[in-house]
Amino acid sequence: MKKITIIGGGLAGCEAAWQAAKRGMDITLYEMKPKKLSPAHSSEGLAELVCSNSLRSDDINNAPGVLKEEMRLMGSLLMEAARKTAVPAGSALAVDRTLFSRYVTDKIEACKNIKLVRDEVSSIPDEKDDEIVIIASGPLTSDPLSEAIASLIGEEYLYFYDAISPIIDVESINFDIAFRQSRYDRGEADYINCPLDEKQYHEFVDALLHAKQVKTRDFEKEKFFEGCMPIEVMAKRGPETLAFGPMKPVGLKDPRSEEKPYAVLQLRQEDKEGSMYNMVGFQTRLVYSEQKRIFRMIPGLENAGFLRLGSMHRNTYINSPLYLKPTLQFKSRGNLFFAGQISGVEGYIESAAMGILAGINASFLAEGKAPDLPPAPTAVGALARHITNSEPKYFQPMNINFGLFPPIERGKGKKVKKQDRKAIHSKRAIEEMKGWLETIR
Repeated sequence: MKKITIIGGGLAGCEAAWQAAKRGMDITLYEMKPKKLSPAHSSEGLAELVCSNSLRSDDINNAPGVLKEEMRLMGSLLMEAARKTAVPAGSALAVDRTLFSRYVTDKIEACKNIKLVRDEVSSIPDEKDDEIVIIASGPLTSDPLSEAIASLIGEEYLYFYDAISPIIDVESINFDIAFRQSRYDRGEADYINCPLDEKQYHEFVDALLHAKQVKTRDFEKEKFFEGCMPIEVMAKRGPETLAFGPMKPVGLKDPRSEEKPYAVLQLRQEDKEGSMYNMVGFQTRLVYSEQKRIFRMIPGLENAGFLRLGSMHRNTYINSPLYLKPTLQFKSRGNLFFAGQISGVEGYIESAAMGILAGINASFLAEGKAPDLPPAPTAVGALARHITNSEPKYFQPMNINFGLFPPIERGKGKKVKKQDRKAIHSKRAIEEMKGWLETIR
């Protein structure tokens, strides 16, 4: 039986190792931490969540919710970890990042089929008949390995910039102004809200527009993923962009006036104890001094204590439509897989899902079976097909969304009501995934 080598102990790498181990494979999992840390990582734990502690909506009628439910059906280690380490976040699934990473690390280290090697891999292993390789090195792949991948695939090696939101000490928040409430009072009051009136909002936007920012190097072209756009970049699109975006006040009421604020900053719980809160949608590349000055202009954050300030890092990915099959195999080398964000998906759960698929298919290959793919109506199947079948010229990182799913057919001349489409997509996806899992078992 062939051995499986996995490069990268992030979300995708851990999921791939876990899936292959469950199927009786012997795995060597390489993780360069703590010997070497990327610019965005700070701990030595596996599956470290860098940008946010939110895994997005857990509503089964939303595409992220469908993807998470499929992952649970597939035996996802990360969904198990998320359930064990969840923190209040309304209809979203958010976790205590430290506990989440610790849970995954403990599980991987305790698995007898997985050998965890704490060392950097600087080159792609040579092609061997008895070895299968999964590259899950993530969007912050080290320079030596990046160069090796670039040499393998040529010039179509792409990147974009990703920005991280600051984290606030809850004890520094002024609750004479800030208030706890979820939008439309759905569920528990899991968010802290800092309200702004019209004057305060426009003063804040003006400060953002004139703030000093971290500069990219001369040879780097700035390219941002829409889902992680820096707050100051969004502000340049128009004075009301933030009020209709991350600072939208809909479904909220300031208890002091019993009226809707003009704009609002929401803070989401970061840890189990509720001592740290993340500034929702406030990814930024402002220099640290400007972050402290400008974000303290927000009512309720006058004396904000920043446990982590925002930052920006480069995310790297390959042009998957040119180089990968939908099974995530490299087209010219069938025993080489790419998984996670480096394959062109965007987001925690998307990365982990591609790790699950790569782990399953690597196991099939090791057993002498043909790699497989979930049906197109599933979230996993739709995502894998999208990143490998898109137009290479316009390929960009993609989150899961219902637009990637095949259309719902209801017979000639019959239309599905818009409000019913999500539920139909969801039911169909789950049924198709259950059916596929039965066939591969």
